[in-house]
Amino acid sequence: MAMQTTLDDITTKLSSVRLPIAGLVPMTTLDYPDHLACVVFLQGCPLRCGYCHNPNMIPSRRGEPQEWQAIREFLSTRQGLLEAVVFSGGEPTLNAGLSDAVKEVKALGFKVGLHTAGPYPDRLTQLLPHLDWVGLDVKGRGKEFDRICGRPGIWQLHARSLEALLDSGLNFECRTTIHWKDFQLTDVERLALSLADCGVRHYALQVARSEQCFDPTYSQPVANTPSTAQMNALVSRLKPYFDQLELRQ
Repeated sequence: MAMQTTLDDITTKLSSVRLPIAGLVPMTTLDYPDHLACVVFLQGCPLRCGYCHNPNMIPSRRGEPQEWQAIREFLSTRQGLLEAVVFSGGEPTLNAGLSDAVKEVKALGFKVGLHTAGPYPDRLTQLLPHLDWVGLDVKGRGKEFDRICGRPGIWQLHARSLEALLDSGLNFECRTTIHWKDFQLTDVERLALSLADCGVRHYALQVARSEQCFDPTYSQPVANTPSTAQMNALVSRLKPYFDQLELRQ
């Protein structure tokens, strides 16, 4: 009979985990639905979204063992207090060490959430059995995805990630950050309906922040920005297509 793997075994095995930690939110009720969680931000992102308000997290680097060790020590003091750990970024799946870190977090007794734009579908698929919830960023529809994220060929990779999530049965949410430099109301509606047609049941629309954008032109006012009333009317039209639809401003 195989011996049961203990937390000490996992901790010893994973003591060399390298993750470039970019930040930590020690407690939040916003980043994992209906759970008290912390958020671990990882450095590095292959995308170049103009509205990105964390441009300091874009450059990639190799993490040092002590970075994850500090997070591990923090989590050991939050057992019984926090319910979940969310890995965000940047793009967390950029980092090969994420899988081992996720397994260690699970061994500590936490649920694990992931924020991703889906550019690495193979890595996401390998992670899915160890995750409890995923927030999948949907930058746009088809080739518009590539235009908005500033990288060619990403939308096909994202489509594979979405398909993997739909097939997994895992609880997940799609979310789209809307900057009116990239969208018109009709674009948002078409994107939402296409996601509903794919089988997405939980969707969130997030209005982009205008400060500290990766592309400074995204911090400038945009003419003909839809009004709050127009956005609310759009949400009302779209709600029947989803189990849950949320507008975050």
